[in-house]
Amino acid sequence: MPFRLVPITALILLAGMAVLTPPGRADEPQAGSQFYEVRTYELGDQGDEALLDSYLESALLPALERQQIGPIGVFSPSAADETGTQAVFVVIPYDQLEQIATLRDALASDEDYQAAAKEYLDRPHTNPPYERIRSELLSSMACWPELQVADGSLENDERVYELRLYESANERIGDLKVDMFNNGEVPIFLDVAITPVFIGQCLMGPQMPSLTYLTVYENDEARRQAWKDFLAHPDWKVLSKNPKYAGTVSHIDKFVLQAKPYSQM
Repeated sequence: MPFRLVPITALILLAGMAVLTPPGRADEPQAGSQFYEVRTYELGDQGDEALLDSYLESALLPALERQQIGPIGVFSPSAADETGTQAVFVVIPYDQLEQIATLRDALASDEDYQAAAKEYLDRPHTNPPYERIRSELLSSMACWPELQVADGSLENDERVYELRLYESANERIGDLKVDMFNNGEVPIFLDVAITPVFIGQCLMGPQMPSLTYLTVYENDEARRQAWKDFLAHPDWKVLSKNPKYAGTVSHIDKFVLQAKPYSQM
């Protein structure tokens, strides 16, 4: 039987069918009530971060706002990041999967976007502003069903963020890690000043099965102290020793980030 390519719209619809929403009041945020694209512009050694910033700030973010998509987070590695990554991270929340399916056409017909993005879009292929774009699509989880920008965080220039991806060995084990978050891990976060922005289980992406989350802190010293407090928290000591959750994480990616001046998170 020959291999056939499945249109991206069909993939998005299938992903939506896979999201299970638990029972509850219709007006309460629930798992799967939002979707998050974590888009990584890998700059490489020849990337033009200034051009990319201009495109994101002046073209893409205003166009997304016209589509009622946002708030948008834009980040780069901070001085505290130890990965050596040269990249710009963009977090785009969607209330409906259909927004993803129709976004390309919406941008193509948006004259303001096309004008603002002209320099970026007309860049010769011999001199691209980035090496590649990597994206993952996430579904919100019951423990944190909607993206939240912490009160006062945008006014704090010293704030730092941490983006973590937890990869699991197989789908069953990955679901157990989701269960661990939904049944005890996030209250410990909040108790030690680890403040989530979003938490999502991966529906599509280069690293699966996995979950990804973004947290914010007053500064890097507060970030470091919060994780020390988390590891010492008595509830974490009990939860982490539960044999049900043994071996749920096979690989961790961790990036310490700072917000771009025009970031909406």
